[in-house]
Amino acid sequence: MNEPLAIKLRPKNIDEVIGQEHLIGPGKIIRNMVQNGRIFSMILYGKPGIGKTSIAEAIVKTVNVKYRMLNAVINNKKDFDVVVEEAKLYGGLVVIMDEIHRLNKDKQDLLLPYLESGLIVLIGMTTSNPYHKINPAIRSRCQIFELHELTVEHIKKAIDRACKSEYLKGIKIDKDAKEFIATVSSGDLRHAYNLLEVAYYATEDFHITLDVLKNINSKPVFFHDKNEDGHYDVISAFQKSIRGSDVNAALHYLARLIEAEDLDIIYRRMTVIAYEDIGLANPSIGPKVEAAIQACERLGLPEGRIPLGDIVIELALSPKSNTGHLALDAALKDIELGNTGNVPNHIKTTSKDYKYPHDYPNSWVKQQYLPDNLIGKQYYHPKNSSKYEESLKTIYENLEKLSKKDD
Repeated sequence: MNEPLAIKLRPKNIDEVIGQEHLIGPGKIIRNMVQNGRIFSMILYGKPGIGKTSIAEAIVKTVNVKYRMLNAVINNKKDFDVVVEEAKLYGGLVVIMDEIHRLNKDKQDLLLPYLESGLIVLIGMTTSNPYHKINPAIRSRCQIFELHELTVEHIKKAIDRACKSEYLKGIKIDKDAKEFIATVSSGDLRHAYNLLEVAYYATEDFHITLDVLKNINSKPVFFHDKNEDGHYDVISAFQKSIRGSDVNAALHYLARLIEAEDLDIIYRRMTVIAYEDIGLANPSIGPKVEAAIQACERLGLPEGRIPLGDIVIELALSPKSNTGHLALDAALKDIELGNTGNVPNHIKTTSKDYKYPHDYPNSWVKQQYLPDNLIGKQYYHPKNSSKYEESLKTIYENLEKLSKKDD
């Protein structure tokens, strides 16, 4: 009787899944697998509440195959043994496993032979990056699919569906209340359903208003004001204010993010800004940002706002340069276009003709490093935005002159 609304409304087939169109939309990979009646072992990863379990269950229910749910932490080895015996009995079984990144060696060793033979098809779910957190032996036997964050429109669609369901009879919800739930949930559909359900049972007449919701969830919806600017607009404004060296605007948007206690996004944005927008103009800023983040983590709020304010002022007033990441993007573009070429023979690992720069004056000697077809290619275009990058530019140009000498 106490089963949460989020579980009651879990999709019964793949057509009921909300979001993740890049995987289950028409002609997309998971939809095609399901339509062709064949499931392969896979790992679904992404933030909480965006549909990992929903997609896993929708897949097996749509294809109509036998399956079992396991948790890599909660279920013990005996539970895993039972699942293996069931797979043998039925001639195959899909195992949906939560927290797969925490699968220990004993359980892994038990499953691997059956994954290899195809007796067990694994659908793993994790909030952690599988390329870093999941054992390579499991990872190599699975296709990896990243789930995207749900948008406000996705959440509103889910709320509409919930209000029409049999579980919230007689519900009325104001437009601004629905907007509040969709926005404050920050892409977490489970959180949206939970807030909707609590609000439903917290009223006398099942009429959900903005005031009802604010009494339940006091976290300020800083990004939904008279101008209806969105959450991502505030994050964007935060970075662009720093990039534009407007210290007052940067502090304003920082304050809004702090009020929402959205520290993770503050940390991520500041780190990106340090290397994307400031970069080589002030290379000491990266470690300073990291130090401010560590200080904030140690202090917690409200004191943590102090190092955040200091570093945002320094970020905004720092000289700016984007030459570093533009240079790498240009190199990556060449790789994407197939402009690679062979590594010159004299710098291969087996070469005996390599000239060791430290054996020469100023630790430099003229020799070719780029492949033949990329000789003369210039990715890095320095700016004069700071004394530091001016010094890099001088070194860079002098080396270019030396390289071209006697050509």
